[in-house]
Amino acid sequence: MSTYRPLHDGWTLTAVSEDVGIAGVAATVPGCVHTDLLAAGLIDDPYLKDNETRLGWIGHTRWAYETVFTWTADGHDRTDLVCQGLDTAATVILNGVQVAVTANQHRRYRFPVRHLLREGDNTLTVLFDSPYAYAEARRTALGDRPGAYDEPYQFIRKMACNFGWDWGPTLVTSGIWRPIGLESWSGARLAEVRPVVTVDGQDGRVEAHVRIERATEEPLTLTAEVAGLSTEVRLAAGQREAVLTLAVPGPELWWPRGYGGQSRYDLTVRLGEEEWRGRIGFRTVDLDREAFTLAVNGVPVFVRGVNWIPDDCFPARVTRDRLAGRFTQATGANVNLLRVWGGGLYESDDFYDLADELGLLVWQDFPFACAAYPEEEPFRSEVTAEARQNVTRLASHPSLVLWCGNNENIEGHADWGWQERLEGRSWGSGFYYDLLPSIIAELDPTRPYVPGSPYSGAPDLRPNDPDAGTVHIWDVWNREDYSRYAAYTPRFVAEFGFQAPPAYATLRRAIGGEPASDSPLMLHHQKAIDGNAKLLRGLGDHLPQPETFDDWHYLTQLNQARAIAFGIERFRALAPHCMGTIVWQLNDCWPVISWAAVDGDARRKPLWYALRRVYADRLLTVQDGVVAVVNDSDEPWRGELSLVRRGLDGEPLAKEIVTVEAAGRTVTRIPLPTGVAAPADPAAELLAVQLGERQVISFFEEDTRVAFPVAGYDARAEPAPGGYRVTVTATTVVRELALFPDRLDPAASVDDMLLTLLPGQSVTFHIATDRDLDPAALVSAPVLRCVNEARP
Repeated sequence: MSTYRPLHDGWTLTAVSEDVGIAGVAATVPGCVHTDLLAAGLIDDPYLKDNETRLGWIGHTRWAYETVFTWTADGHDRTDLVCQGLDTAATVILNGVQVAVTANQHRRYRFPVRHLLREGDNTLTVLFDSPYAYAEARRTALGDRPGAYDEPYQFIRKMACNFGWDWGPTLVTSGIWRPIGLESWSGARLAEVRPVVTVDGQDGRVEAHVRIERATEEPLTLTAEVAGLSTEVRLAAGQREAVLTLAVPGPELWWPRGYGGQSRYDLTVRLGEEEWRGRIGFRTVDLDREAFTLAVNGVPVFVRGVNWIPDDCFPARVTRDRLAGRFTQATGANVNLLRVWGGGLYESDDFYDLADELGLLVWQDFPFACAAYPEEEPFRSEVTAEARQNVTRLASHPSLVLWCGNNENIEGHADWGWQERLEGRSWGSGFYYDLLPSIIAELDPTRPYVPGSPYSGAPDLRPNDPDAGTVHIWDVWNREDYSRYAAYTPRFVAEFGFQAPPAYATLRRAIGGEPASDSPLMLHHQKAIDGNAKLLRGLGDHLPQPETFDDWHYLTQLNQARAIAFGIERFRALAPHCMGTIVWQLNDCWPVISWAAVDGDARRKPLWYALRRVYADRLLTVQDGVVAVVNDSDEPWRGELSLVRRGLDGEPLAKEIVTVEAAGRTVTRIPLPTGVAAPADPAAELLAVQLGERQVISFFEEDTRVAFPVAGYDARAEPAPGGYRVTVTATTVVRELALFPDRLDPAASVDDMLLTLLPGQSVTFHIATDRDLDPAALVSAPVLRCVNEARP
């Protein structure tokens, strides 16, 4: 039996520096230095204006967290100090005695301290060295290594993006970032439970690998229960490991969302009165490595994914409720996989539990990204310990379907000029090709592992080859127009993206006033090299160049949505040759111009609405003289495919009907009949394609060359339950109609946008708000926008 006492109260924060006069500041644990200084009013919000630039000293300073707690002997044999997260180079001191020195944000620690505790008051101090000082000392000792940024993030086992990225600020943290407390126990305790869950035919099997820690050497009994079944194992005197095996006949399987239910079972392991509880799911995962096709329970899954970055630079602020909100946004956009990117963290237990519950697949990168990493000590031992610990921690989660060794490091070594700069020094290959796969093979043999992404299947192959494995497509955005996606015929796209600004209300809060696209404060919230120039260049022939900030904001957001939709439609239409896309990225960690679909204030950008459409189970897309009928559902999609070539006035010029039957999980390609494929005047015609309730409007020319009439429509706004209802009825073609209610109420949101209407068609938007809004403003620019609107 054990007892646990959290130590989260009474902490103070002090700068251990002659240059920084901060002492005795009330501290919140779990938390970090930045959030404590912010709460004390000693710094301005790092996310606002250009405050970030004045806070670099925090990461160069040593900090001490200290608390005093009372303790009374509780009758147990042992008492341990349990630290679930120390960020990062920490010295733990209890009553003046050094307990441990740690240097890994990604690990959890347990230290025996019973011999140091005393009746009455006890003082616990955690002294954090400067992350920069630690990393730079390791760099000096081991020799420099190339990376994407001029920061030493590869020399410290810490969230790499703390040191800044092309979407994130440089806010280098220290602190007790996960819970800390005392656990007292007697006799023996459950030190580790690692379930290995398999399915063979119709039956399931659970092997619970258990490790115990002993204070005595007497015989012990372990029991395990799942699905109404139980087993026990007798541990002989001194024995510390055992495997409890349970055969479960005919369990209900766990499936990804869209493929079946998310059945889970409670697994309980007991040692005397102590118990471990977890929830497991029965399912199989297989990976065709060349085609890069994931199959769950024997069924190939087309991955409709998004990349996940840490949702806050200060991850102690990311609660379960916050994660649930973000996951709801992901599932609302018809996403079925989250890739936990390698510049971040092994996420919280809540993260994976929510993914299990919602049927969201998880691809987990080990935390290595965009740099050559040293393999010498102390890093090899740290990587070994963190990997073993986190693989064990996450083994019970059915949502976790893939381990990946790193993000872009193999590509960097092959293609970014690293080899000459390394001069023979280690760069991480021993981790990716030897250490990590051996740990996975030992601890988690039910899940596939790949050495990195992009990766083409073997160390001697070009890593970013579209013909095999995974590819990252970044020539689009950096150099090429998004139409270049059509030149790719990849097997699996693990990263691709296009930038846009966040919501207007997010920008306004971030810069503290009315935004302008090229203002210094706006540019501070644009971390990509030449990012704003690329935004304008990316409009290309697709959309007009903006004349005002409002134009810039709408058109660049629209262009992001179009770029990603174009790529996804291309790649989904290639299935089963291509079996997945993972968009860069779902979320932001602060208010910034970025590739995200959901901005740093949790507002949905137009891209989110486009993802919902192009990631739907059923999709129609017109490409290269073909209508691709994409049916990623279990049921056949039958009906009459209507193809109507129309003038911009809506009048039909030619019509064809094609009977379609697209089997489940297939793509059916219908060549465009001649009568509708070739317009007499490409600038004055369009193609309307409809199958059942799905309709797509395709233009024969780019918008800048279409002879659009000035948009004509009747729009009215009226109060409705939960907010307002806005109905728009088109009298002309109306291109890419969008509503931005956050311009009137920062908390307001709309249920849909980016809709093209033909003359006579209507659409009703629903605005969620608890404020009284001006109905006239809801139906006027800059709230209501379309491409062919009247311009001053």
